[in-house]
Amino acid sequence: RQTKKLMSHRKFEAPRHGSLGFLPRKRCRTYRGRCRKFPKDDASKPCHLTAFMGYKAGMTHVVREVNKPGAGVHKKDVVEAVTVIDCPPIVVVGIVGYVETPRGLRTLTTVWGHVSNEFRRRLYKNWYRSKKKAFTKYAKHAASDEGKKDRERELERIRKYCSVVRVIAHTQMREVPLSQKKPHVMEIQVNGGTVEEKVAFAKELLEKPAAVTDVFSMNEMLDVIGITKGKGFSGVTARWGTTRLPRKSRKGLRKVACIGPWHPARVSFSVARAGQRGYHHRTEMNKKVYRVGNGLDMRSGTTEVDLTEKTINPMGGFPHYGMVKNDFLMLKGGVMGPKKRMIVLRKAMRPPAGHATTEEIDIKFIDTSSKFGHGRFQTADEKLKFMGPLKKSAFTQE
Repeated sequence: RQTKKLMSHRKFEAPRHGSLGFLPRKRCRTYRGRCRKFPKDDASKPCHLTAFMGYKAGMTHVVREVNKPGAGVHKKDVVEAVTVIDCPPIVVVGIVGYVETPRGLRTLTTVWGHVSNEFRRRLYKNWYRSKKKAFTKYAKHAASDEGKKDRERELERIRKYCSVVRVIAHTQMREVPLSQKKPHVMEIQVNGGTVEEKVAFAKELLEKPAAVTDVFSMNEMLDVIGITKGKGFSGVTARWGTTRLPRKSRKGLRKVACIGPWHPARVSFSVARAGQRGYHHRTEMNKKVYRVGNGLDMRSGTTEVDLTEKTINPMGGFPHYGMVKNDFLMLKGGVMGPKKRMIVLRKAMRPPAGHATTEEIDIKFIDTSSKFGHGRFQTADEKLKFMGPLKKSAFTQE
């Protein structure tokens, strides 16, 4: 028996436009990606850091041979886009101990090492006009015999009561080609081993630089966390992907025709509206590390097939960034944000169990031609051989 329909029906069924899982679509209040979670601790593994900070330098492309039995591209060459993340060493300045409570983690205590002026800049809105008094009394007390005893006492409290140990680390802005002097700071969890081993590991790192090669390796899967590229105030069609109205529509066609019924007499949160697009906090999981190297290494862009001695830097450097002179990570695909954006790199929370995790990456060629225009040459020597002596090179020799 058919029941009588009490409402009208739409002519075609269709899924909604845009995901409600990313609400509210507003500007992120933080300047960097936040690690809200860290990978699950495994006491059987040695102590290690679970995250790192880097800066997006730019993109290039590589040619590699796919090793995926059963796939159509198995043992064939493919061209893939890659992103280069500049990762200068981070400096550990503090140790934080957390105790578990029914309402989550609670900070028990924090132990600070020697705090440089570079880190103290982050504590002020305007370093130039400030009195620069932060940590002066703490440093004076820490240098005394009583201060050293207090420091050991607090470390002992962490060993005795805490279940989670994290370090406070900051980037070194003088190592990257940015005008900014204020470093980025974050807490990084120490996983592996017992609590005593965690505290000993963190104490060994205190006041010392930590390299990205100690955290990540080639063929590893990691998560990237950051802020997307800002697009400003955007219309509903670009922001939500709604369908354009017919050409003859009144008062514009890049709109939503009906934004809801008469009652309830308000616009629902789920209705697509114009507003902020971009500069959102995003986490992308399971990015493959294609290469770990150093930007100054003359063979960082060399492969077994392409034996040309060259660095990872393209001719003329990465546009809007410059030259990568530190350790770097080469990740498969794109990464959120513009050039120079700070990216948080975290150990994979949920590494996939499939072939993608175990596949060994065999790169045959890394493109280092100029990214400013249509680059023809991979190195300056190759360009000089093709072009011959130039007038400007004669002037430079004189």
